[in-house]
Amino acid sequence: MDNNSKILIYQVMTRLFGNDNCSCINNADIGVNGCGKMSHFNTKTFKEIKKLGTTHIWYTGIIEHATQTDYRRYNIRPDHPAIVKGKAGSPYAIKDYFDIDPDIASDVPERMHEFEELVKRTHKAGLKVIIDFVPNHVARQYHSDSQPDGTVQLGANDDSSYAFSPYNNFYYIPQCQLHGQFDMKGSASEPYYEFPAKATGNNRFDAYPNINDWYETIKLNYGIDYQNGGTHNFTPTPDTWIKMLDILLFWASKEIDAFRCDMAEMVPVEFWEWAIPKVKEKYPQILFIAEVYNPAEYRNYLFKGHFDYLYDKVGLYDTLRNVICGYDSATAITRSWQSLDGIEKRMLNFLENHDEQRIASDFFAANPIKAIPGLIVSSCMNTNPMMIYFGQEFGELGMDSEGFSGRDGRTTIFDYWSVDTVRRWRNEGTYDGKLLTKNEKLIYDLHKKILNISVNEPAISKGSFFDLMYANLDGWKFNAHKQYVFFRKYENQLLLIAVNFDNQPVDIAVNIPSHAFDYLELPLIDSYKAKELISGKNENINLLPDKSTELTLNAYSGKILKIEL
Repeated sequence: MDNNSKILIYQVMTRLFGNDNCSCINNADIGVNGCGKMSHFNTKTFKEIKKLGTTHIWYTGIIEHATQTDYRRYNIRPDHPAIVKGKAGSPYAIKDYFDIDPDIASDVPERMHEFEELVKRTHKAGLKVIIDFVPNHVARQYHSDSQPDGTVQLGANDDSSYAFSPYNNFYYIPQCQLHGQFDMKGSASEPYYEFPAKATGNNRFDAYPNINDWYETIKLNYGIDYQNGGTHNFTPTPDTWIKMLDILLFWASKEIDAFRCDMAEMVPVEFWEWAIPKVKEKYPQILFIAEVYNPAEYRNYLFKGHFDYLYDKVGLYDTLRNVICGYDSATAITRSWQSLDGIEKRMLNFLENHDEQRIASDFFAANPIKAIPGLIVSSCMNTNPMMIYFGQEFGELGMDSEGFSGRDGRTTIFDYWSVDTVRRWRNEGTYDGKLLTKNEKLIYDLHKKILNISVNEPAISKGSFFDLMYANLDGWKFNAHKQYVFFRKYENQLLLIAVNFDNQPVDIAVNIPSHAFDYLELPLIDSYKAKELISGKNENINLLPDKSTELTLNAYSGKILKIEL
């Protein structure tokens, strides 16, 4: 993969991917429901995943996290069930920063070796590896069994008589026992006991977290005294910074290619400013992707914090979701990229991930075909990375009630489960597609075509972008609320991309302003032979500033018309 090509990330919940159990039971344990393993990612798997144009795989849930499964026979301390969400536990309640989750190993004592082999297999297939780095919080009973020599356990030297100390790794509620407003007993004979109570991961600085808090996690202390006006204590370098840098360097040494940094904005930007250059000094190719939801902080985390890419959730994702569902006008897409004011190439686009509801769920579009115009916009409007979530390419519904994760339109991250479309696509490792429905094959085919175009067309992966909406807001044959149209250009290749979010086919007339001809240096020629890249058919179109370009678009569809100038 050359550095000019577009990044396409395939996110996969590692423990769910390879699970072939077609009769999972709500809230059942690993013995009943089964679990996917790292070994399920083999040469054939990678070949199939690459058919989408994928460049990177984000293996979610790699690092050991709290679980209700008992691994004591492997010298792994058990977790109290009251502070584990679901039977499998959340992959964001890290229990040991230096170890691999035992659930995903075929041979538990060999789990780190299995991960190292997974990285090698992934690289051999021509794909790059992304794993999570969870810097803001850890599991309530965090304890590393694999702490490397010369490093110290988190919290080992804390003075818990202080609510805050720059030398502590955690925040405390002194003289106070944890009295969570949730079931403190779970399936255990005795309630969970924590004294003194530690602050909860979502910045809850009292002893009473409730069911809606991240009650299974504790907040890490990076030197900010939140209870006293948020004063910064960054000199000398806080102990937590040094420990977290050790963790980053440990995983970077495993030859991974990128970190997706969970809730990066809950960690002070000064830490990233200090740590990322230190990691990149040793591993210059490694990428850092931040989950950040506050647009006012984007530039801070990019330019001061040295992140390569940020989530575009509250901008493009929310906008496209609203347009797809009919709650907003397609003109909002223009406002969305304009609000980024030049940093759009540093944003990661997506329509699904483990936090968001599935497109095909009743809570989003209820029909995956409705999102196809959004997929075209999201993947083709810029050179920035695009991400899809495993199963999205088949229209996975996400409408199971798996256990801790109820019927909420999301694929569970807390339970042992199997993902219906992915299981049938895999078909016990054959990937023969025999068990997929006609509609699922159609959705897959569209994803495959659109995503490959976005990665392989130079006009998209490295070209310039020109939004045509401003010239079409009052078009006589153009509904700016339901259609979106733009140019992409690189050297002598021009792409005219038009999408239709409407539930009916339309004939549109696109006005191309003379400024577009100047800006993109387009010749004035009446008729062009264009190839429509999704269907593969040829069309004759005209491109002139005083004559509109006529196109026909099907319902919930789009065209990518390629013109050789």
